Amino acid sequence: MTRDAEAALLVGATVIASMGVGLVNLAQGGVIDAQVALTFVVFAISFGSLHVAIRRWSAGASPFLLPLAAILTSLGFIEIYRISPRFAALQRWWLLIAAALAALLLFALRRTGIAPLRRYRYTSLTISVGLLLLPMLPTNWSFPVRGVVAGGSRLWTTLVIGPLTLNFQPGEIAKIVLVIFLASYLSERRPALAASTRRLGRFSIPEPRHLIPLLLAWVASFGILVFQRDLGASLLLFAVFISMLYAATDRKAYLVTGGSLFLVGAAGAAVAFPYVARRISAWLHPFADPADAGYQILQSLFALGSGSLSGSGLGVGTPDRIPAAWTDFIFSAVGEELGLAGSVAVISMFALLVAVGFGIALRSRDLFRKLLAFGLSFVLGLQAFLIIAGVTRLLPLTGITLPFMSYGGSSLVANFLILALLARVSHEEQP
Repeated sequence: MTRDAEAALLVGATVIASMGVGLVNLAQGGVIDAQVALTFVVFAISFGSLHVAIRRWSAGASPFLLPLAAILTSLGFIEIYRISPRFAALQRWWLLIAAALAALLLFALRRTGIAPLRRYRYTSLTISVGLLLLPMLPTNWSFPVRGVVAGGSRLWTTLVIGPLTLNFQPGEIAKIVLVIFLASYLSERRPALAASTRRLGRFSIPEPRHLIPLLLAWVASFGILVFQRDLGASLLLFAVFISMLYAATDRKAYLVTGGSLFLVGAAGAAVAFPYVARRISAWLHPFADPADAGYQILQSLFALGSGSLSGSGLGVGTPDRIPAAWTDFIFSAVGEELGLAGSVAVISMFALLVAVGFGIALRSRDLFRKLLAFGLSFVLGLQAFLIIAGVTRLLPLTGITLPFMSYGGSSLVANFLILALLARVSHEEQP
């Protein structure tokens, strides 16, 4: 596919977003207002500027990355607008910011490429740890950066600049910086980590000292669960570490050890922490408390079931009955109004996006770029899997947002930065 075809698909994604807003308006009030034109302009500027940036500074990048992300963003925006026009207005601003930052990242890497990121592995580690610790700051001190407690969890940080107050999730950026660190660290230490020096039953394992990072990752993920009460970030952090370790070494012992540590940690958390036990109970027995603990998941299942094959139609369903439908449960809103067909289309686009990312990793000759592309693609794929599995009751709810589709500035910015990094790796690994 050529860059011109990419541009045509981006125009299509822009039209989808604006037409979707128009259909919602017709279904709810019978009048198409200025929101349609405003949506078209914002999406055209956002996708157009990013397309120009890729064409100018990463011309060899895969032409499938941006169109897939654009269509997912458009579908998510339509449902956000359907549920809350106020949040949709904010999401338009965040889309402009996310596209601008992604284009700026491509500009910054135009001469040096990805390679310099490899040299700052411990700087990346320090930054990621610092970002993960930001929500633990006091909530009531006078410093302009403060922690926030919401729903019993500490996921947010408030930045006060004069009259402006900005809430953001540092963990969204931390996961990108952490993948950069892991790609650099594992590409350098791969020979030692892959070497077999000891036997443990049927498995050959490396020196015990090389297993220390694995144990530290387990402790860190468990610490996030304990102190921030963030089940999703805890699981994502540990899974990314184990997957990248396995990708770098091709050692099944790491998968077995990591899986065992996960099961031990999950069992311990279910016993030690009531909020984890409640999530598991609501997952297994939602009808035991349909008005409280099981309410979210039951409303999600009812919405998905009522969507049938083709859905109720944009603006015709009742996704606003689902708590947090614009964030954690955006997939349920899509399932109700676009039906099974729309749900399968969304899952297929995520699968294609992750497959394109893995393809970039497989074609990369440099191990650092290979691991970076794999790790970033795995983050997108795992997030999509966890939230879709959560709202369909295949797994307990984790509170992770659906990439590109859920409302949230931090998430949208992080996902577009991931897209820019994948585009740059793809460009640099062209034969």
